[in-house]
Amino acid sequence: MSDTDVLVAGAGPAGLLLAAELALAGVRTTIVERLPERPPYCRGFNLNARALDLLARRGLAEGLVAEGHRVPHAPVTGLPGPLLLDGAATDHPFSLGIPQTRVEEVLEARALELGVEILRGHDLRSFTQSADEVATTVHNGRFGRTIRARFLVGCDGGRSTVRKQAGIGFPGVDARWYALLGDVECELPYGPSAGPDGRSVFVIPRPGYVRIVVREDDPPSDKDTPVTLERLQAQVDAVLGRHVELRAPRWLSRFGDAARLASRYREGRVLLAGDAAHIHPPAGAIGVNVALDDAFNLGWKLAATVLGTAPEGLLDTYHDERHAAGERILANTRAQVALEEAAEEPWADLMRRVAAHPAGNRALAEIITGLDTCYEPGGHPWSGRLAPDVPLLASGAETHLAALLHAGRPVLLDLTASGSFAAWSGGVEVVAASSLSPLDVEAVLLRPDGHVAWVGTPDSGDAGLAEAVRRWVGQVPASV
Repeated sequence: MSDTDVLVAGAGPAGLLLAAELALAGVRTTIVERLPERPPYCRGFNLNARALDLLARRGLAEGLVAEGHRVPHAPVTGLPGPLLLDGAATDHPFSLGIPQTRVEEVLEARALELGVEILRGHDLRSFTQSADEVATTVHNGRFGRTIRARFLVGCDGGRSTVRKQAGIGFPGVDARWYALLGDVECELPYGPSAGPDGRSVFVIPRPGYVRIVVREDDPPSDKDTPVTLERLQAQVDAVLGRHVELRAPRWLSRFGDAARLASRYREGRVLLAGDAAHIHPPAGAIGVNVALDDAFNLGWKLAATVLGTAPEGLLDTYHDERHAAGERILANTRAQVALEEAAEEPWADLMRRVAAHPAGNRALAEIITGLDTCYEPGGHPWSGRLAPDVPLLASGAETHLAALLHAGRPVLLDLTASGSFAAWSGGVEVVAASSLSPLDVEAVLLRPDGHVAWVGTPDSGDAGLAEAVRRWVGQVPASV
């Protein structure tokens, strides 16, 4: 018998959210994390509109929004002005400034509340998989042990041991440049500080310190060589052409513009999510948001597979949907870098003009944040997309669509006055409600991640619903 149903390697945003999603469905889940405690430094400070929309489908967004700082546009590289989110296809038309460390705290509390076991200071070294399980070797610094699981998910970062051990390729392009990042104290003002030759040092204010980012003139042959305060100081001085003292370093790191995508997100009983599946330039501050997106897509599918309720092929749709999303993410982050580096090119001027137009601005904002994600287009504007969080009246009480998904189960939303879809309750949870705003739909089949699997209109009735239920839920009641 397996020690756990699913073993997740890595306690970052992807691993924590995935574990919580699995536990919500009743799946025994264990996380192993190499580090003994959460690092004191913070990698990112941004949740974008799509990530907030997804978190709202589990009731996790409201508290974070109350803590964070709202910015009414999407982060972007290479454009002189912001990409406004007003009018975009989102329930959260803003970016939320909030430390990634705080997001991880919230997700960890959620996972623990649902019964997830988290083993910190445990390094996954190797594994073998059979037709029925994955046997992993884990070390805690003193002793090794074997943990047997029905599935293993690598959420262990860009250098993923799980990906390498599974033999999954990681094609892409190497970094052409590197930048130094330092959380320090200094007297530089917010924004870019230009030097005499046009190069600049970018400064982002943080509570009690600043984050400095500067291109590295001469990166070491080994990109993993530790960054020192002396090296960062020398690079900042070289760019500015003068000395500005950097003090009290909290975190020093290096990043580049490499872009790679796992050739497949699944190998038998082993799957990948987050940075283990894709790395890309930091343009658009998309990293943590994409990791959460992967976890939301995978969690309910893997849970149904473990519990034996998944229709045939459901788990394979994780690769189909998120690998395609990964390709788009790599394309748009690399395009942002190219736009910044080719500021004088005619095509770059054309992009700036597109971004200056309200419709172009909105479209680019949706692309960069992933709000344009559509897993399977259909005949209705909602088909394949994240359903909007429309206000509803159900069982005599006011609610909203996102609240129907808090339990993490598929839902057939019946908006007919007569409850025409009640007979489907033998195969999927049916919620009868009325809309508090005008809609052109009579019923919607919602996947647990909030994406629309089927739409019924006054003209179409329930045509195609049986096929959608079979594909995404797995059981059609005999009465329909």
